[in-house]
Amino acid sequence: MVIALFVAGIVLLVLGADLLVRGAASFAASLGVSPLIIGLTVVAIGTSSPEIAVSLQAAFNGQGAITLGNIVGSNIANIMLILGVAAMFGPLPVDRQIFRRDLPVMIGASLLTLLLALDRVLSRTDGAVLLIGLIAYLWVMWPRDVHAVHQNPLHHHHWRVRVLHVAMMVGGLTLLVLGAHWLVDSAVTFATWFGVSELIIGLTIVAVGTSLPEIATSVIAGFRGERDIAVGNVIGSNVLNLLFVLALTMLLSPQPIAVPAETVWLDLPVMVGAALICVPIFITRRMVSQREGSLLLVYYLSYTLYLILSASGSEKLPVYSTVVGLLLIPLTAVLLVVRALRWLGEERRQRTVAHTVE
Repeated sequence: MVIALFVAGIVLLVLGADLLVRGAASFAASLGVSPLIIGLTVVAIGTSSPEIAVSLQAAFNGQGAITLGNIVGSNIANIMLILGVAAMFGPLPVDRQIFRRDLPVMIGASLLTLLLALDRVLSRTDGAVLLIGLIAYLWVMWPRDVHAVHQNPLHHHHWRVRVLHVAMMVGGLTLLVLGAHWLVDSAVTFATWFGVSELIIGLTIVAVGTSLPEIATSVIAGFRGERDIAVGNVIGSNVLNLLFVLALTMLLSPQPIAVPAETVWLDLPVMVGAALICVPIFITRRMVSQREGSLLLVYYLSYTLYLILSASGSEKLPVYSTVVGLLLIPLTAVLLVVRALRWLGEERRQRTVAHTVE
């Protein structure tokens, strides 16, 4: 039965993501809202709903480690796993608004969460601080796009068409939530059989399970040519996971959420690093290439392997940590710097040629 629920959960996630992308893209066109904004809001909120359900349930059950591990692990998986997998099916263009507005917000929210967790506890006051950040982010983002709605000629689509689009989105979200619930429950059962800690469960199986809607949505959006939804969905989900899901969980939790020491010195810094690595990747040609996607996947696999070695108490962990710290990270930094400098050189040459032609 557990295996059947696991498979059924994956099927429902794929079907739900397909319905959600179809309905969201069509609804965006009928209202004159860009797919980017729909990806940053409607789709991001919808695909974050499993994180909300799992985090609140874990918090009320006194399983704070699962709550925090779920959110932090989901943010790491969103960037390294989802962008990596989606880029394998074709380069992902990065809208200028994402780089100028939404990416800095994601980095700022990640750093703020790390700072709030340094005292090893997340209280309701910390949740209120994060929620204020969400209100400020929505206030800055939303007014520009409301203005665009009234100027678009497609704003006058028949109301029955919009109802159909909304029904598709609601149906897709329902399938996503149900599929994620079945998959996470069965995955936690599998992990419990092997005696893995709650934090590791939250960072890996639960995090990937609740991120599967984002994975399915981003990949299917790429197949359908809605690549703005793919990138916007990831950035929007990360922002909402911290400023909404984590904040709501802290506000409604019966007791403050304890932060394990390894989360402060490992998992949260990895989350911040995943957000920061988007800067050199996004700035070069305004896209996530297949090579950069494969690099993100390598990092995610390296992080997951570290968690597995740490959980099993392997003697190879110090050697592995040394290799990653002294070889993989410096080589990546050099590669990204070289690519950024090469891109800046190409930009200068293009401007020089354009100026000469004028």
